[in-house]
Amino acid sequence: MSDTAYRPFAKLMHWSTVVFVLLAWVLGLTVDAFPKAFEPTIVFTHISLGLLVIIALVLRLGWRAGHAAPLPEPTPFDPWAHRFAALGHLALYVLLLAVPLLGIAYVFARGRPLQVFGLFQIPSPWVDDRALGRQIREVHELAAHALVALAALHAAAAVVHHVVWKDRTLIRMLPGRRSA
Repeated sequence: MSDTAYRPFAKLMHWSTVVFVLLAWVLGLTVDAFPKAFEPTIVFTHISLGLLVIIALVLRLGWRAGHAAPLPEPTPFDPWAHRFAALGHLALYVLLLAVPLLGIAYVFARGRPLQVFGLFQIPSPWVDDRALGRQIREVHELAAHALVALAALHAAAAVVHHVVWKDRTLIRMLPGRRSA
């Protein structure tokens, strides 16, 4: 594969992460719109999606350690565009880790065990502290909104590459596509 193409595993991790984050975010936003009887299932699914984000991130970073990302496409704004892109990617990775970890911290701050895909539980190391829980939940929510906003900016930048600069940045990350 050329140094301009993303490999199938990298694409799988990218798009899986997109799906996990968006589903978790939507569930977090809409949990109160559902009947109370659905809340445990929605919260369980939300937490499971957050755990999947962490797993996908670890797999993705492990992959990146052994497989360099393709070289960036040239832009009219080099080298600044590449520096901003690198900073944006770093911020995405930080938020992809921080948001689920804050969610786990919220569960623990409420003195609850962390349900891991319904397979086992990790007991809370803390007693229930509602005030701390509220603060952590608020930071978790703000960080989640920042993550989705930054991801939207990331997607918009890919569209600019495709529509304005007419390069292959977007095409080479689409599933099932090969970039030559």
